[in-house]
Amino acid sequence: MSRRPTNDVVGVSSSTVLVTGASGYIGSHIVANLLSRGMSVRATVRDLSDPDRVDHLESLSVSEGGSLEIVEMDLLDSESVQTAVKGCDSVIHTAAVVVLKSKRAQEKIVDPSVVGTRNVLDAIDSSGTVNCLVHTSSTAAIRPSSWKDGQTLTTDTWAEDATIEENPYGLAKYSAERLVRDWHSSKEGSIRMVTINPCVVLGPPLSKRHLQGSPSFLMMLLRREIPFVIPMHISIVDVRDVAEAHVRALTRGEDAGRYLVVSGQMWWKDIAKAIKSENPSLRVPTRQIPYFLSLIVSFFHPRVSLSWARMHLGKRLFWDASPAQRDLDMEWKEPRDSVLDTIPPILENGWK
Repeated sequence: MSRRPTNDVVGVSSSTVLVTGASGYIGSHIVANLLSRGMSVRATVRDLSDPDRVDHLESLSVSEGGSLEIVEMDLLDSESVQTAVKGCDSVIHTAAVVVLKSKRAQEKIVDPSVVGTRNVLDAIDSSGTVNCLVHTSSTAAIRPSSWKDGQTLTTDTWAEDATIEENPYGLAKYSAERLVRDWHSSKEGSIRMVTINPCVVLGPPLSKRHLQGSPSFLMMLLRREIPFVIPMHISIVDVRDVAEAHVRALTRGEDAGRYLVVSGQMWWKDIAKAIKSENPSLRVPTRQIPYFLSLIVSFFHPRVSLSWARMHLGKRLFWDASPAQRDLDMEWKEPRDSVLDTIPPILENGWK
C-alpha cells in the first residue's frame, strides 16, 4: 500500500533509501533532507489514512532526480516490515517510541524498539539488496543511572544498568542498539552500519505530532502547564543537524561508528527566558524553584520518576560529540537558536 506526494516525482534515482518512522520528528526531517538532495525515498508510516502522519510528508519539496513513496508499516508486524524493506539499498531506522514512563513499559516502550528493530534486521537479511543501515539510538543508550556533576560521557559508555522499573526508555534504546551491533558483527563487513545517538532534539516541528516528543517540555512552558521551571540542565541538538548526521552516515564515518550528536546545554530557566525575550506576549514561566521542591513536583508528574529527578536535577552532564564533527564533518546550530526555531511553527499553526 503506497501513497505518492502531490508535488510528484521529478525522476528516479538508482537507489532507494528506506526511512522507518518517517512521520516522526527526526524521521520527517531525514526525509526532507534526502529529498532535497534528489534521492529516492520510501517512507514508512503506521497509518496512511492519518493526515497528521502523512500530510506534512506529502508537502515536502522533491528536488530533481528524487522521489517519495509513502508506505504503511507496522514495526511489530514482520510481514509488513519485510514488504517495506524489499528492494531498498539503504535503511535509516528511526522508528521508536519516545516515552519515558508507562504502566505497561514493556509493551509501550521496550517492545517497539527491540522487537521492531529485530524485525527490521530480519527484513534486511531477507532483502538481499540492503548494503547500509543507519540506526537512530540515543544518549539514553549511553547514560548510566549514576554519574557525577560536570562529567563528560563518550560513546565508550553504555547504559548497562537500565531497568524496566527505573529507566525503561534507556533499557529500550540500549537493548535495541546492542541488538544492532551484535547483528552487524555477525555480518563480517558485508553490510555497513552506523548508529546516531542524539540528546534532546529541538528545532522546527513539521507536524503537531512532533510536539509529543522532545519539544513536549517546551509545550509545558507555552501552555503554562506549570507556573515555574525546575533546575534541569538540558543537552540540546537541532533536529536539522540530527537529520544531516543520519544522511551523512550513509556514506561517511566509520563502519560500526557510534556518533553522539549534541550541540550544547542550557538550563531550563535560560530556555524559558530566551523564549520570553523573543516572544514577550507569551506568558512563559521563568521562575526556578529550589531543588527540594522540584523533587516533590516530580513525584506527582506522570512522565518522570522520583529516582530520575534525584539523578538529574541540579546536575550538569556533558557529551563528547567531537567524533561526529571529525568523521561526519558536522557543525552544530547553537542550542538557543534551536529552541527559538521551535516556536514559530507552533504559534503559526495554532498548535499551542
